[in-house]
Amino acid sequence: MIPTPPIMTATHEVLNQARALENYNAYASNLPLQEAVAQQGAGWAQDWLMARGAEVGSAEWIEHGRLANAFPPVLKLFDRYGNRRDEVDFHPSWHECLGWLKGNGCDTGPWAEPKPGAHVARAAAYVMFAEIECGSLCPTTMTYGAVPALRHVPELAREWMPKLLSRDYDRRFIPAAEKAGVMIGMGLTEKQGGSDVRANTTRAEANGGDANPGTWRITGHKWFLSAPMCDAFLVTAQTAKGLSCFFVPRWTPDGRLNEMRIQRFKDKMGDRSNAGTEMEFWGSMGWLVGEEGRGIPTVLEMGVYTRLDCAIGSTGIMRAALSQAMHHTSLRAAFGKLLKDQPLMRNVLADMALEVEAATALSMRLARAFDAQDGRIRITAAPHPHAGGEILDLQALPDPGGRGHGSARRQRLRR
Repeated sequence: MIPTPPIMTATHEVLNQARALENYNAYASNLPLQEAVAQQGAGWAQDWLMARGAEVGSAEWIEHGRLANAFPPVLKLFDRYGNRRDEVDFHPSWHECLGWLKGNGCDTGPWAEPKPGAHVARAAAYVMFAEIECGSLCPTTMTYGAVPALRHVPELAREWMPKLLSRDYDRRFIPAAEKAGVMIGMGLTEKQGGSDVRANTTRAEANGGDANPGTWRITGHKWFLSAPMCDAFLVTAQTAKGLSCFFVPRWTPDGRLNEMRIQRFKDKMGDRSNAGTEMEFWGSMGWLVGEEGRGIPTVLEMGVYTRLDCAIGSTGIMRAALSQAMHHTSLRAAFGKLLKDQPLMRNVLADMALEVEAATALSMRLARAFDAQDGRIRITAAPHPHAGGEILDLQALPDPGGRGHGSARRQRLRR
């Protein structure tokens, strides 16, 4: 009789592995951010930021960030009857992320409730959210930058500004007049010009007659247009007087879909949650923003504010890399010591911590300049954290070894 082998319940016990970094307070654990917020005039927001930090560091919100990237958006060009829709279907966690950002004023909070330190408090919340999900920050940032540009067009501001300043995120694909809150995107880059928007070939022609006075027809393309489910876009196009800026909504005032046609999604290296698209404009209806022929200065006003978010978003990504590295090296041992106590690792972690603290101090000081509307420093200072973030994230990647390259949050940092 052949003996029956014992039933195996396990081949080994898992030892010396770090647990997931979750259910922590992203603000309470970030002393440099707390200090920078107080130094830059937003001390009144400490309790509010502490509550936001508890939310962002929770397992629930970290999972929302993972799901939004694990299940990327789906392009739906037509409905089931064959009618053109040009609609994008996002995972519910994407909408949860945008709901948190808009509900906490990370898009237009400083405009809706202006006070000393408002831009600093908003920047601190933005930094924390960048630790868990970055794709949803794109429409948030574009909406933030659109407010000062649209204030130059009183007829648009009267209709759109209350919904822009709203704390309600309305995910429905319906005309803006029927929504509780709206978001704004932008489309500048074209195939032949890239960053040189002066080379744009998209053209705009004024509508004649009394049907839609003051409107223009936009015809052409944009090679990059992110967050296509925004309710309207600031778009550049050529007129007889040169490159101009136009406000182009997804729906026309009479309730029809505007003639904006998505061509395809971009296959991006970074976040997977947001939809980067190529868009064509087939005589789309738009309104002139700013002076005709002065589109670049108009767009740059929006770009100044989005540049701030490049700095604070990069600071958040850097902080995420540092937090993951510190967490892992505090729990895993090798060669008789915790990793954080190994001399070479201590040097790496110290360098990373200094870079993150410098980026944090710079970003919050930059946000304070926006509170004071000090235009001298905000353009030149912003690129530093953006460039430093790439180097620091590469430093952080080896710390957890093979496990780090397989985890969802680490993959997003690497990308």
